[in-house]
Amino acid sequence: MSAPPASFDYSNLKLRALSAAILIPVVLLAVWIGEWLFLALMLAAVGLLAREWALMSAPHAPIRAAAPIFGAVGVALVAVKLDFLIAPGLGHMELAWLLLPLGALAAALIARLRGVAERPMDEAFGVLYIGAPAVAIEWLHSGHEGRGWVAALLSVAWAADSAAFAAGTILKGPKLWPRVSPKKTWSGFIVGLIAGVAAAVVYSLWRPLPGGPPVAWAVPIGFVAALAVMAGDLWESMLKRRFGVKDSGQLIPGHGGLLDRVDGVMFAAMVMAAARLLVDVGAN
Repeated sequence: MSAPPASFDYSNLKLRALSAAILIPVVLLAVWIGEWLFLALMLAAVGLLAREWALMSAPHAPIRAAAPIFGAVGVALVAVKLDFLIAPGLGHMELAWLLLPLGALAAALIARLRGVAERPMDEAFGVLYIGAPAVAIEWLHSGHEGRGWVAALLSVAWAADSAAFAAGTILKGPKLWPRVSPKKTWSGFIVGLIAGVAAAVVYSLWRPLPGGPPVAWAVPIGFVAALAVMAGDLWESMLKRRFGVKDSGQLIPGHGGLLDRVDGVMFAAMVMAAARLLVDVGAN
């Protein structure tokens, strides 16, 4: 006889809503105010993400394992800022993309020499996993239209993630990939994609800030970005299974760690940065 379905956890929903009500205005304020506050927010986020990654990959020495990751990604973020300041416009982040793999190799070497991690390549992967989206978001935020592109990214990611959670909880139905994430359903996946596309279209039509996907590109960009949100969520679920943990941390009540909250945004950031690059090239 199968077990009865679990009842909906309203207390967890309240915690999620309260955490979102506090965090969302902070993020939007940093996006709105400008370059240096946003860079400070990104560096703080990278520090927290590096610590959470280290807690999963090297729980016996999380601080020592997190430091090289934070250092490598932090240097790459500063390189993005310097690239923009030295050559105003949208450079292609050549220095940052060169620094990331070098930082990954350095982090793995440090981990091996100091005996920090059982698998030194976990340190290298941590640099790339956290660093590539961080560099993409920092670049995406650059320039006159940067705030609009980041706002569009957040709109699509939050809409897709929230709709997928709500639909999966209410509609339930067949599981998407039970071996990786037992709670995710096809209903949540489909509704999340629709919500992500709708958010991209609404943002493109409304355009509250300069920048963001053009109306003609809104549907394909929204679809691919929403798909990336789902992929990022599943990818992090696979990583947590590999390390044998339920959540990446306990930083955000109702959500778990920061990595649990931004896993989809990280993947979608790569899509949105590619979209901006294509739009910029097309405009020129």
